[in-house]
Amino acid sequence: MNFQVTVLKILVSYPDGFALMADLKRDMAILATSGRDWAERTKCLAARVPDLDIFSQGLVERLNGGWRITEKGRGLLEFEARPGQPDPASEPPIAEPLPAPRLHDSARLERAQRRQRRRAARDRTRAKAS
Repeated sequence: MNFQVTVLKILVSYPDGFALMADLKRDMAILATSGRDWAERTKCLAARVPDLDIFSQGLVERLNGGWRITEKGRGLLEFEARPGQPDPASEPPIAEPLPAPRLHDSARLERAQRRQRRRAARDRTRAKAS
């Protein structure tokens, strides 16, 4: 199983593309034990992008105890859904500069983080009350 491809695939499945480290670890453990199908899929995808480095290529960014996939990371995964497309290793999508962050993306991330903090506080309050 290719770690970096797996991280991209997990992050893209989250609504804002952001997952806490605990969530990433849990999802990776599930996928690692899900059988050969997932391992073959990630191996095939990793072979199409042999020099994949999710952090130095700006595909994933570290934020507040978790990781978030960038638009560039989402773009890299789009080719998997389109069979017959040229090999991304021969194209320059990874070499392109990162797009400027859009305001609504950061606002959406902040809202998601606030919701997460509120849930955690609510859960702590309920645990104390029990």
